[in-house]
Amino acid sequence: MSEKFKILDKLLDNIKKRKNSNPSTSYTAKLFLNGKVKIANKFGEESIETISAFLNQEKKDLIEETADLLYHLFVLLEHADVSLSDITKVLEKRMKK
Repeated sequence: MSEKFKILDKLLDNIKKRKNSNPSTSYTAKLFLNGKVKIANKFGEESIETISAFLNQEKKDLIEETADLLYHLFVLLEHADVSLSDITKVLEKRMKK
């Protein structure tokens, strides 16, 4: 994997580590404590903000919102016990078609 993409593995590890930490000091822990609906709502909110940044063609804003979107997607996936490996298997299968 490219060095640049190792940050995604670090982010995933960070989310796993903070999942059960103190919610008063960890935003990640607070999301998990608030549950599935809150996590889904935050992901939806970030999705809309990413779309808005794309439509306004502000590259800097799009980059920032995409970072937020990826973080919240990874929280959602962790809550659902879905790994990137699970997803890459599907992508590999689709690419063979």
